Amino acid sequence: MDPTVPRKRADAVRNKATLLDAAAAAFITSGVDAPVRDIATKAGVGVGTIYRHFPTRADLIVAVYRHQVEACADAGPTLLADNASPHAALAQWIDLFVDFLITKHGLAKAMQSNDPAFEALHAYFLDRLVPVCALLLDAAAAAGEIRSDVDALDLMRGVGNLCIGAENNSSYDARRMVELVIDGLRLRTPP
Repeated sequence: MDPTVPRKRADAVRNKATLLDAAAAAFITSGVDAPVRDIATKAGVGVGTIYRHFPTRADLIVAVYRHQVEACADAGPTLLADNASPHAALAQWIDLFVDFLITKHGLAKAMQSNDPAFEALHAYFLDRLVPVCALLLDAAAAAGEIRSDVDALDLMRGVGNLCIGAENNSSYDARRMVELVIDGLRLRTPP
């Protein structure tokens, strides 16, 4: 660790995480244009605290996105270690990934803007999550639980495409569609 860079206090790190979780929840219900005062209230902080950490809305959106990518990336190895079945770990991770995708209400529009703050997010997403998905797929394939020809990026794209309809159609159950795909990866023994 670089001794010239001050370490953040544990409570400051927790407070920032609480703020990011509150912003993510607000984005789910109201989109990325959710009022900052609502986010502050949900986080139990003043509006000034949000602006101190995130001077612009783009800074807040990027931080929420990165925070959620990190949570999803960190969950993969933990789920693999905590489950007896790699397929079960994969299914649970994909469920978290679906949560991540569904909560991006309005983010696609923001990312298509010309704001330079959003430029590196897609690459960051791929760099952090594709290797985690590959780790889980490889473990499940090595255990003989799933087919071995599944590419992590292909699976993530497929899951992402299945989640697209969830935002505009309340009767569409993206989670159920994804569950069918994950179940379809299983190797079956003939009857």
